[in-house]
Amino acid sequence: MGQGRTGRKPSRRAVIAGTAAMALFPAPAVWAQSDAVAGARRNISAFRAARWQDHFDSLENGVILSDTQSKVLQYWSEDERVYRMYPTSVPLSEELTKLGYTRIIRKVEGPSWRPTPSMKKRNPEWPDYVGPGPENPLGTHALYLSWQYYRIHGTNDTRKIGRKSSNGCIGLYNEQIAELFALARVGTQVKLI
Repeated sequence: MGQGRTGRKPSRRAVIAGTAAMALFPAPAVWAQSDAVAGARRNISAFRAARWQDHFDSLENGVILSDTQSKVLQYWSEDERVYRMYPTSVPLSEELTKLGYTRIIRKVEGPSWRPTPSMKKRNPEWPDYVGPGPENPLGTHALYLSWQYYRIHGTNDTRKIGRKSSNGCIGLYNEQIAELFALARVGTQVKLI
């Protein structure tokens, strides 16, 4: 074995652990390479990877599985050639969380935002409307679901990712929602667990 920068040989345990981690979690194939997600990659061991077959009958139109417990979203293309895993923000509480099957019914780049009636009731100081831009809670892209008021969208507040911080939606880093936006299409199957 060669010597590291410190002049010491790496321990056998370190080599085995590093090799196993690279085999189990090939970061370049799964994670978008940006500074924004560098911290999230460190927490990959907290994510539960799932198999699409355990949740969907087919990959028709592609599928998205969002796990609200482990705060991760997985995407599989219809031909199974593309697989992505992204860290997410999830709803603040069980009351705000909707679980089950839905689908993408609309895609919007540069979405505008209006709080729902229940959000306005809880937060009367919030504005009635926010146009596209850096103050928009939906970030740069939004995938509208068949459930009223529910979206998979970006966020301009990167501190929210990996936390219970939303009013019901699933949030991703803007760089990652842009990638998912390009991959997913209207009709993509979605399940929140």
